[in-house]
Amino acid sequence: MSRKLAVITPSYGPDSELFGELHRSVLHHTSEDTVHHVIVPTADEPVFAKFAGPRCRIWTEPELLPRRYVRIPHSGLWANLRRPWPPVRGWVLQQALKIAAAANVDADVALLLDSDVVLVRPTRAESFTTDDRLCLYRVEDGVHAGMDRHIKWHHAARGLLGLPATKTLPLPDYVSSLNFWDPALVREMQERITKVTRRHWMDAFNSHLHISEFILYGVFVDEVVGASAGRPPYTDSVCHNRWDDTPLDLAAALDFADRLTPSAVGMMISAKSRTPWDVRLAAVQRCAKVAGG
Repeated sequence: MSRKLAVITPSYGPDSELFGELHRSVLHHTSEDTVHHVIVPTADEPVFAKFAGPRCRIWTEPELLPRRYVRIPHSGLWANLRRPWPPVRGWVLQQALKIAAAANVDADVALLLDSDVVLVRPTRAESFTTDDRLCLYRVEDGVHAGMDRHIKWHHAARGLLGLPATKTLPLPDYVSSLNFWDPALVREMQERITKVTRRHWMDAFNSHLHISEFILYGVFVDEVVGASAGRPPYTDSVCHNRWDDTPLDLAAALDFADRLTPSAVGMMISAKSRTPWDVRLAAVQRCAKVAGG
């Protein structure tokens, strides 16, 4: 019996066009029972309403949050009314929302995609499994001296999980614009954080200014679950990424697309690059051609 896949994307109004292109790729490249879950601010729900249907579930942020979390008007901040200071930064809350959604979906695999990703090849839960085990996205020795934020993320993850202090560099990197989690393990991770910190997992997570949901899940699966069940198989080549924040012209975009690797099911050109829309679409179309679609 095949495993069930769900797709999760946090987004907001200004990225709705990007999300639309991503969603079209999800509809094209995943099975009919795959539901795309998009998490948006309440104010942006009308912008995304046109996507709602049997294969797209629109979540507003408060639907996934405990009631004690309230948005601070005219800011990108939230307050936990139990501990209102310091406020929760928007980028931290967005990560917590992804964890909450992944734990909530009715699926065997949660595929987490940013709005600026598109799928370029057929994608199933089995796309991320080896020997019937879900892989873990992991770049061996990907975090080294000079990557201060990543090192802080590792330190925060180990504290939340009750693990000894950060090991000697280099460290594995688990961060990707396309990632995949086991919802059952996400729930175990939530329980572990609550047990270690004696706080609701979300409150403990949101208390950090420097935190990464992907590092947290990766360390949990590698070192907590792996200690008893054995470490999972790894993959580090599921998405063809262009992280640079400078815009691409047409020639550079097509050159990037031509370098799509055989194992990549997705492509990402960072939204921060402000690459012109027609250039982005040309890269998507070229990737589809390279992929044989």
